[in-house]
Amino acid sequence: MDLITNVYIAAGQPHFYLAPEKNPRWAELREAYVRAGEEIAKSDAELILVYSTQWFSVIGHLFQVDPKPAWTLVDQNWYEYGEIPYELRVDPAFGELYCELAREKGMQASTVNYRGFPVDTGTVVAMKLLNPGNAKPISIVSCNIYAEREETRRLGALGREAIRKHGRKIAVVLVSNLSNRYHVTEIDPAEDRISSQKDHEWNEKMLEILGDGRLQEATEVVRQFADEANADMGFKGLWWLGAVAGETNRFRGKVHGYAPVWGTGAALIELTPTDEPREFEKEYDELSLDELAAAETEAPQSTGLSTHNVTAFRPGPAAVPDPPAARQSSNRVLSTRAPKPVGAYPHARRIGSMLFLSGIGPRDPVTNEVPGNVLDDNGKLVSYDLEQQARAVIANLERVLEEAGSSVEKLVDVTVFLTDMERDFQTFNDVWAERFGSDPPARTTVGVDSLPTPIAIEFKAIAEA
Repeated sequence: MDLITNVYIAAGQPHFYLAPEKNPRWAELREAYVRAGEEIAKSDAELILVYSTQWFSVIGHLFQVDPKPAWTLVDQNWYEYGEIPYELRVDPAFGELYCELAREKGMQASTVNYRGFPVDTGTVVAMKLLNPGNAKPISIVSCNIYAEREETRRLGALGREAIRKHGRKIAVVLVSNLSNRYHVTEIDPAEDRISSQKDHEWNEKMLEILGDGRLQEATEVVRQFADEANADMGFKGLWWLGAVAGETNRFRGKVHGYAPVWGTGAALIELTPTDEPREFEKEYDELSLDELAAAETEAPQSTGLSTHNVTAFRPGPAAVPDPPAARQSSNRVLSTRAPKPVGAYPHARRIGSMLFLSGIGPRDPVTNEVPGNVLDDNGKLVSYDLEQQARAVIANLERVLEEAGSSVEKLVDVTVFLTDMERDFQTFNDVWAERFGSDPPARTTVGVDSLPTPIAIEFKAIAEA
């Protein structure tokens, strides 16, 4: 979606804004924000959408629609660093649109338009540096402390829909630390460091992935990163960000800065959308960072980042993809040619000499559209062409098997799900006979009320590897 100009992940503590002179790394980080703010000011972005892990909500999700929220902020933890007077410029229309979309999808959502309602430190600090003088209007959405992965992703997907409906170019900012383990005793600010070497090492792993533009892959390791690095709010904001950005790796990445802020891992990361094909494309599934490190590309093994040296990291030239067998993690088949699964599961698992395939439908691997579907102006399904879908699902099955080093000739058993058995069985049977001829695999055809997406057919298969 070309309406998103840039995506940012930004820390939001007051230290590097109010007291950069106390630590040279804080000063470097502040300068990185200033430079990025200058780039945003010159960009085509007409609005900045902010999701801050420091704006907590308990019941549902909140959307700031006060056009000029103004107050004097004193951070509840770092009050000794002083005051931050602010008056922000908010676009109420976007917040109201986003909130309404959330409500339509059954989510608990409310707008906020109340004089004196506090804006969180993270948003204020990030906007003071990335949007000085309120050069662009903003919209702010809260972080529900109880929302898990699917709810957070859904909120992000609705943000993407709001951007599409709003029709204006937007920069997206996630305010979040990486590791979030604060020093629990007083320190000399000049001697600040990441509070745990382990946290620092995991921060570098995450920075390498994001610095290479692999946003989707970063979302796949959120849980592990959160556990290992004591991440800010479980780093759940990345699930939101990934969904807003379209769950893709098609970005150019840049780490503007990385520094310890009272023990935490504070960074400013920029992701710029690109139409260039990325060799890293995978389906949405939760991998481990170790599995990503052994991915199919020859990605650099280090960002060169440390607590004493900040280096911008950009991807090198696209590598030639390895053969299909390399696009697997242990016994998990990760197809780059089939449509992405609609949940957290792989396309197939290899157990011994057998392949067990997850359910696969007819969606187009590139456009994600369902062949033969006809929709009305409201996006409701009007009619479908079962023959087109049957041919498409067989083609997707072939892609997964080929990428796993197998083929349709090695199919052992196929379970077929049809949403309208009476209408579609004969059409499907004709397509099946045409493709598999006189020596087909075993098959069971089952009628079901519905499938997870607006498709009329799905396969579940077992094959020899």
